Amino acid sequence: MLEVRKAGKVYEGKVAYRALTDIDLNLEEGEFVAIMGPSGSGKTTLLNLIATIDEPTTGEIKINGQDPHRLKKNDLAKFRRRELGFVFQDFNLLNTLTVEENMVLPLTLDGKSVKEMKEKSKAVAEKLGISSILAKRTYEISGGQAQRAAISRAIIHNPKLLLADEPTGNLDSKASKDVMELLSTLNRQDKTTMLLVTHEAQAASYADRVVFIRDGKLYSEIYRGESQKGFFQQIIDTLSLLGGNDHDFSSVRD
Repeated sequence: MLEVRKAGKVYEGKVAYRALTDIDLNLEEGEFVAIMGPSGSGKTTLLNLIATIDEPTTGEIKINGQDPHRLKKNDLAKFRRRELGFVFQDFNLLNTLTVEENMVLPLTLDGKSVKEMKEKSKAVAEKLGISSILAKRTYEISGGQAQRAAISRAIIHNPKLLLADEPTGNLDSKASKDVMELLSTLNRQDKTTMLLVTHEAQAASYADRVVFIRDGKLYSEIYRGESQKGFFQQIIDTLSLLGGNDHDFSSVRD
């Protein structure tokens, strides 16, 4: 479903900086994978390459057999809008719009009818438990509700691949748990393929496997078994071997 082959990224400048080196990564359809690593390890750079926000310097990235980086500008915008879903730490909701208007933005940009948008927003809102706040503005809702609204917007067009960058970073521990359980449920029920970048071991423990990056290179990966608790401990153990500053990771957010 996702194939990353020998991907590298060098940022040019007075002193060239190599952010990623020869990254190989495969995601099967319906898989839920987390990426972890210390600050500056290259995990967000990798996510941005996959998201087509940035281009690899070397190697290639294919999504469903297609290399989006070879597409022309308009085709790339269409690909991003139809094939990918995005969830960010700071929600990226528009304050001038209601929750429902934010949710249907991808459908609006794709020229869908008002009737179809209403039907989809109602169905997705019910699934994510935010039907009661559809008419509210984003400044009238909690952080947890805002992230649910952002997830609704990310999945309303049934993307092939959902990319989440620190989706629990601005949430308290209860809202974080709710959001991760929601993403896990969407992954299981809708078979949505997910790639999550996170500092938080608790969030990563919801994934099928965790890929660790250090200094722009793949460090290791571990797979979840039957026990989420056991997987969480494995993640903590790997992070301690990985190194990095204490503030780079948090096991449980206060």
